[in-house]
Amino acid sequence: MIRIAFVAALLAAPAYASETKEESCKYQGQVMAAVQQARLDRVKQEEVEQVILDSEPEWPEAFSNAIPQLAGHVYAMKRRDLKGVDLGAAFEEQCLQNWDQIQAMQQQLQSN
Repeated sequence: MIRIAFVAALLAAPAYASETKEESCKYQGQVMAAVQQARLDRVKQEEVEQVILDSEPEWPEAFSNAIPQLAGHVYAMKRRDLKGVDLGAAFEEQCLQNWDQIQAMQQQLQSN
């Protein structure tokens, strides 16, 4: 899950300039929760991004960049394993816990 958090965080990098740590991690958790719900609702993986975007999510647009990567991770899981677990909350918590590492990776990527 941490690897996925880093990927999503790096993809949403443009949004971080104006978001606080708490806001950014909240939005990332919301994206993960939306992908999880789409999987539980039996949305086809190739349609998940458009279905989520059509729902007009409330997170800043840049965070939507992570949907395809998160979908790949979530759709690799069995639906039964997604029931009764809150991936959005877990994702948000991991983001908060790994914030400094995420920021360091972004700095390193921007300097290359």
